[in-house]
Amino acid sequence: MMSRMEVIAKAKDLAKLVSETEEVDFFKRAEAKINENKKVQSLIARIKLEQKEAVNLQHYSKHEALKEKDERIDKLMQQLDEIPVVQEFKRSQSDVNDLLQLVANTISNTVTDEIIEATGGNVLEGTTGSTQSGPGCK
Repeated sequence: MMSRMEVIAKAKDLAKLVSETEEVDFFKRAEAKINENKKVQSLIARIKLEQKEAVNLQHYSKHEALKEKDERIDKLMQQLDEIPVVQEFKRSQSDVNDLLQLVANTISNTVTDEIIEATGGNVLEGTTGSTQSGPGCK
């Protein structure tokens, strides 16, 4: 039987393996390109400024001005999203998230299957072999 600390250590090992995948490497390179791109950084700075102004307009209930500000923010976001390096970054971010979700689902499903098998259950049906409804029940 493994202790909680041993499981955490193995999880850290797995995290290191994930961080060394092609998807994560591509993500790091895409992020570096984003950080080096002056046009992207300028647009991000403008969006952040517009968002701060929008918060103030919302705070003071300036609904019409807020609507116009939100439209400007949407246009800036659209400009940002049209830049190829940003598209590449978002794609790589999605790939890393998909990989992490796959790892999490694999762990969850494997643990469930191990529990079912250990209790003499049926993996295909997803039922354990236990006839009790909980600890201490008859």
